[in-house]
Amino acid sequence: MFYHKKGLPESGEIVLCTVKKVGSHSVFVTLDEYHDNLEGLINLPEIAPGRIRNVRDYVSEGKVVVCKVLDARDKFHIILSLRRVTLNVKLNKQSDYKQAIKAEKMLEIVGKEFKLTIEDMYNKFGYKAIEQFGSVNSFFQEVLTNKKLLDDFNLNPDLTKKLFSLIQDKYTIPEVEVKGTLTVQSYDPDGLSIIKKSLLKIIKDKVSLSYLGAPKYKIIVKSKDFKTAEGILKNSIDELTKGLGNKGKVEFLKEE
Repeated sequence: MFYHKKGLPESGEIVLCTVKKVGSHSVFVTLDEYHDNLEGLINLPEIAPGRIRNVRDYVSEGKVVVCKVLDARDKFHIILSLRRVTLNVKLNKQSDYKQAIKAEKMLEIVGKEFKLTIEDMYNKFGYKAIEQFGSVNSFFQEVLTNKKLLDDFNLNPDLTKKLFSLIQDKYTIPEVEVKGTLTVQSYDPDGLSIIKKSLLKIIKDKVSLSYLGAPKYKIIVKSKDFKTAEGILKNSIDELTKGLGNKGKVEFLKEE
């Protein structure tokens, strides 16, 4: 990538590294996201839990690894850990880096059309976007729902239009889920039919239901944010309760 962070990583930070040299009791790596070819050290106990017979069973030169920063007092003393990174944290970091590459590639594509280098694109708004939103990728996700953020950079109108079009093409608005279990009961002689009709009425674009076994159903509501999703859920439960009338009841247990 063209963009690299300046300075030193913070203690506790999760960083992407490439293995440079494997020793019998330590591993030397480069910090891929940082300027100045920063190097770090992973001591033997921080490579993996338990007894390590052969370091190369875990790492090899050229391998990309995700590490946690234990200490970074200066550029000559950056101590890292491989074993303290959980699988979930590792996968999230790898995903974030892929998204960063994707966002930078979009800058490059648009820049070429307007005869601008990737450095020009960062100078025009990339660095400022990172400063305000943490990353170009995060900025693009925000722009998807608020184009004014991009307009505020006062770029060439044609460039802004092209970039926004590319953002719309490559990104989708992230959705959140609110889900739980519905217990639906009716004491009406025709209760089964009433429950079925009432449930069908609340199944909409953002609401899905699945049968768990009478009288329980799983409900999932998707939306752009939790507040909206919870509002849709409440309306769905109210509509279901109304459909059952006085001879029925609905209970909801939210899934955390």
